Amino acid sequence: MDYRMKRIASCLLAGAIVISGTGVGTYGAQTGGVSAVIATGLSSNGSPAAGFSKMLSQCLIESDKAVAEAAAQAEEQVSENDVPVVASEYADIAIAQVDNYVNVRSEPNTDSEVLGKLYNNSAATVLETTEDGWYKITSGSVTGYVKCEYVVTGDEELAKKVSTRYATVTTTTLYVRMEPSTEAGILTMLGEGDDFVVVDDSMKDSGWVIVTTEEGDGYVSTDYVNLWTDYVTAESKAEEEARLAKEEAERQAAAAAAAKAKQKSSKNSSSSDGTSSSGGSSASYAAPSGSNGQAVASYASQFIGNPYVYGGSSLTNGTDCSGFVMSVYAAFGISLPHSSSGQRSAGYEVNLSEAQPGDIVCYSGHVGIYVGNNTIVHASTPSSGIKYSTATYRNVLSVRRIF
Repeated sequence: MDYRMKRIASCLLAGAIVISGTGVGTYGAQTGGVSAVIATGLSSNGSPAAGFSKMLSQCLIESDKAVAEAAAQAEEQVSENDVPVVASEYADIAIAQVDNYVNVRSEPNTDSEVLGKLYNNSAATVLETTEDGWYKITSGSVTGYVKCEYVVTGDEELAKKVSTRYATVTTTTLYVRMEPSTEAGILTMLGEGDDFVVVDDSMKDSGWVIVTTEEGDGYVSTDYVNLWTDYVTAESKAEEEARLAKEEAERQAAAAAAAKAKQKSSKNSSSSDGTSSSGGSSASYAAPSGSNGQAVASYASQFIGNPYVYGGSSLTNGTDCSGFVMSVYAAFGISLPHSSSGQRSAGYEVNLSEAQPGDIVCYSGHVGIYVGNNTIVHASTPSSGIKYSTATYRNVLSVRRIF
């Protein structure tokens, strides 16, 4: 007997009980209100009314409602007990794996307009997949289509490899701790607005992440930093044109700055004996001479051994890393911000393999001046002061050229 026939039989049985005049109170409760429904189908003298079929129909409706409510309750209970499945944040991330770049097109075919370029190891978010082997993606300001064969999706290890996780300091002075506790020893201090590379954020739910600094890796509280992930994204045609124009303008500005520095150097050499002293130090230092990166590197190297002072900018009495670079370049008439993250946007970028003396080498929360032979001069730590280091002693984020 199928489910519906069983329900009809139940309703008829309940009706028979009511009609026979027995157990209405007792059995009515057990049939979930069916007796009451059937009772409305009786005549005033207790005999079955003519509309018994209507009564039976109403009985079935009430039964359906009860079954539906029971099923909903069971489903809700199962849902509450289930462990929710959370998709990986990298599930819809596509990473270009090409020799140079893949075109992003307006339609999923090679005859459509090129909207931009997705360079190797650049990232995009996949919006949909077409039946003929294309992804619709969005990356930076570009939304369009790329061939599936030129990108890799859902690869968490690759996505982490090609991206950089940053912590931007949001308080005036942030302590980097040796352990994830406000009672732990202080490794160093970070300044507001500076970006530091996060090397481990597995403890972020408990309020701490590990960042890399000049003094080593340490813990910072997530209450005082903004965490973000930096991917290289697609470049639109308009952005490419603007970038090329900007790079050319920066080269011209660098040439003008070099000419200005040369003019200033000539004036200095004609009005002095070639030496100068500053900041009350007994040591003597040569005035800046020349108008190129080598002149910058030579001038900066004079201050080896002078002290490191957090927040300072005196080349003789104490400076921090960005203050050192700022003050060296100031001697050549170049104004730079007193911030490692700000200096990471100065001038124009060159590859580390093409670095020349005078270039600014940028690290996580740190900067130095390239002097050649894979070496930098920098205001390192309070314990070591201004010194030489191998340029690749830490991961290099960018190399910026001013001259």
